[in-house]
Amino acid sequence: MCGIAGLVYRRADLGTPGIDTLLAMAGSLRHRGPDEYGIYRDQRAGLAHARLSIVDLATGQQPQSNEDGSWWIVFNGEIFNYIELREQLVAKGHAFRTRSDTEVIIHAYEEWGDEAFRAFNGQWALALWNDKTGTLVLSRDPYGICPLYVMEHGGALYFASEVRAIFAADASLPRRFDARGLNEVFTLWTSVAPQSVFQGVEEIEPGTVRTYERDRVRRTRVWSPAFPSDGLPGFTGTVDDASEAVREALERATALRMLRADVPVASYLSGGLDSSLVAALGLRAKGSKFSTFSLRFEDREYDETVHQRAMASYLGSDHHDVVVTRADIARVFPDVIRHTERPVLRTAPAPLFLLSGLVRKAGIKVVLTGEGADEMFAGYDLFREAKIRRFWARQPHSAWRPRLLERLYPYLERSPVAQQAIARQFFGQKLDHWRAPGFGHFPRWHATAALQRLLSAEFTGARDEAIANVVADLPAEFAHWTPLAQDQFVEIHTLLSGYLLSSQGDRMLMGHSVEGRFPFLDPDVARLADGLPPSYKLRVLDEKHVLKRLARDLVPESIRLRSKQPYRAPDALSFASPAASEWIEDVASERALADAGVFAPGAARRLIEKCRAQAAAGQFSNTDNMGVVGVLSTQLVHHDFIARRPTGTPPPSVRTMFDRVTTTISSS
Repeated sequence: MCGIAGLVYRRADLGTPGIDTLLAMAGSLRHRGPDEYGIYRDQRAGLAHARLSIVDLATGQQPQSNEDGSWWIVFNGEIFNYIELREQLVAKGHAFRTRSDTEVIIHAYEEWGDEAFRAFNGQWALALWNDKTGTLVLSRDPYGICPLYVMEHGGALYFASEVRAIFAADASLPRRFDARGLNEVFTLWTSVAPQSVFQGVEEIEPGTVRTYERDRVRRTRVWSPAFPSDGLPGFTGTVDDASEAVREALERATALRMLRADVPVASYLSGGLDSSLVAALGLRAKGSKFSTFSLRFEDREYDETVHQRAMASYLGSDHHDVVVTRADIARVFPDVIRHTERPVLRTAPAPLFLLSGLVRKAGIKVVLTGEGADEMFAGYDLFREAKIRRFWARQPHSAWRPRLLERLYPYLERSPVAQQAIARQFFGQKLDHWRAPGFGHFPRWHATAALQRLLSAEFTGARDEAIANVVADLPAEFAHWTPLAQDQFVEIHTLLSGYLLSSQGDRMLMGHSVEGRFPFLDPDVARLADGLPPSYKLRVLDEKHVLKRLARDLVPESIRLRSKQPYRAPDALSFASPAASEWIEDVASERALADAGVFAPGAARRLIEKCRAQAAAGQFSNTDNMGVVGVLSTQLVHHDFIARRPTGTPPPSVRTMFDRVTTTISSS
C-alpha cells in the first residue's frame, strides 16, 4: 500500500502546478509510504507518490508511464493477478520495463479501457493522467479497501489517498464540516461515499471509475453484487458442494495474498473462525513457519487470549500479542482520529492502531486478515436478528416467536435481550415494515440517530434523512433479492467500506505503514458467497454455516464451533482515565465545543461529565457510549483538520522526478 496525491488545473489561467505543492502532498502521506517518493508534473497536472515497497522492490518506483509517455499513473494497493494479466498483455504486443503490478495497470487500461478494472483481482486506488488528451481517470476497488478523495475548487481538481494531502496542497481551500456527512455518521456510523464529512470533498465510490475529460465527468460502475435474481442464477449444488467450492476459492485467494509479495507476510489472529481460517490457509500456501499477531485486553469481557493462543499453538506460528488497557485507548485516541479523518462512534480502531504498531516493530509490512467474512457469509448478529424479526413480523402477536431474540448476543455481559420487555419493545419497532428496504438495519439506525439530540441546530438534519438517502441509492435489482441478500448488501454498502475497511482497517494499518490483505474479499470468493442459497450461510440461526463446514481439518474444534464474538473494545469509560483528561479539556471544553459549532455545548459537556461520574460503577448505556465517543472524535477532527490546516513536511529526498516543465527526469 502507498499514498497517492495530485492535482489537475482545469483552467488555463492557473499556471503550472508547483513542485513545492506536490512535495507537501507527498510529505503529508509519509506514514502510508515511508520508503521512497516520486513526483511527476507537466503544464497542467502533477502527481505525487509515497511508496511502501512490497512488490518489485528494485524497479517499481512511481509515478510510472507507458512507452510513449502519454499515460502516467500513481497507484496505491496491489493487483494480485498481475502476472497472469501481464502474460495476456505481452501476447497482445505490450512491452514491459518493470516487474511491477503498477505497469500492468497502465497497459491493461490502454488495451481494455474501463473494462480493465473488471479484470483486476486486488485492492486499489489509482489515478491515470493523459497530458495529450487532458484526461484524468480515478478508480477504486470494489469494496473500498483503499481510500481515495477528490475536491474541486477554483478551477483546480485535487485528489489524494487522504484528505490531509488535499488540504496540505493549498491554504485557500475551504475546510468546514458537511452537515449531511455528520448526519450520516450519527445515524449509519459512517459517511457513505461519495459523501464525506468535509464540505466540497467527495470520496470516490468503491467499484467505480470516475473520468474527468476536458468538458465533462463520466462515472462508470465496474462492480456490482452478484446475488441471485430473476436474470442471475445462483449456486445450485449441495451444501457439501458449496463447502468444497468455497474452500478451493479461499485457498487460491489466500495463496495469492500470501505469496505475491517480495517481503514477508504475516497474519492477524483474533481468536475467531475467520482469521484462524486465513492464517491456516496462509501457512499451507507458504509451507513454512510464519508470524501471527493478536490483540489482548485487560478487560475480561473483551479478551480472547485463550482462543488466540490455541490457534497459534495449532499453527506453530511465531506469535506476538499486545495487551490493551482503557488507559492505552485514551492515550492513543487523538492519534487514531488523526488517521481516521472522520468521527467514529466506537473506540475499536484504537487497539488495532496499537496492534499495527507491534507488527511494524517486528519488521513486518504485510498482514492477512479475516475482515469481510461476516459480510460475505452472514456472520453478524444483525443478520440473525433481522431473520428473527421478519419471522416475528408474520405473526406480530405471537408470544413465543420473539423469544428467539434470547439467542442473540450471548457474548455480552449486559446483553440487550436480557430484559425481555425492553428487548421486545426495541426489536419490535416497525415490524409492519418487514418488507421494506433497510428493515434489518432499522433498529441500529434509529438507536444511533438518537445521538442527534447532541447536535447544534446548524448540524441537525431530518432524523430519517440519512436512511432515506441510503434507500434511494439502492440498485434496481435490490427488490428481487432474498431478505438476507438485502441485509448483506446494505451492510456492505454502508458500513464495510466507510468504517470497517477504513477507520478500523486501512487507516489503522497505514498509521504504522502496514498493508492489510483480505482473502474473503477476493472477487471469486465474494461472487461465490453472493450466489449461495441463504441457508448455506445462515442455517436457521447458525451463522457462517458453510465456513464452519469447510474448516473441519483446518482449525481446532474449540474455534470452529464457538459462537460468533464480534471484535469489541472498551468504549466511553476509557475516557474517564487520567490519560485522557488533558486532551479532552483541550478539544472538548465549553469554548472548544462552541468554536466547532457542531454540538450544543451544554448537552455535550453534561454527557462527558456523566461518563466520568459513572466510571467507578462501570455502567454506561450503549447510546451514551456512542455519544461520548462521537463527541470526542468529532472535536478531534475539528481540531486537527478545520481549526488548524494539515501541512506536509517535504520528504527528505525524492527518488523519482519527472518534471516536464523544466525537462528534468531523474530516477536513482
